[in-house]
Amino acid sequence: MAKSIFVDGAISAEFIGNSIAKHQSKTRIGAHQIFLGQVRADKIEGEEVTTIDYTSYEDMANAKMLEIREDIFENNAITCMHVYHSLGKVKTGEICLFVFVSSPHRNESQVVCKQLVERVKNELPIWGKELTAESENWKVNK
Repeated sequence: MAKSIFVDGAISAEFIGNSIAKHQSKTRIGAHQIFLGQVRADKIEGEEVTTIDYTSYEDMANAKMLEIREDIFENNAITCMHVYHSLGKVKTGEICLFVFVSSPHRNESQVVCKQLVERVKNELPIWGKELTAESENWKVNK
């Protein structure tokens, strides 16, 4: 079974920091590239988004993430790759997506991180419902 990429609620700064710290012993790494997706206070028909409530077909998303992972490792010179995505309610200003790529040199980690974020957004069955004080609307990824 594929490892779960999901975290209940927001992804904390402590979780991110601990993930980075675990890589200090991996001395063949020369570069880390990190992407943090944060919930924005967008306006929908004049109302401000306060929270996004994320849902997913978890088994399908984890299986697809494993396919993406295998493809990326097969075709790129990276050392480590981690993806974490929130499920449930995440308030504006909080982190909902954490992508962390490591490689011997910076270019590989930069290229792969960007590619990985796009694939997560476009290929995984994850949806967000934007909540305001008065309404709920399904989020469209941009």
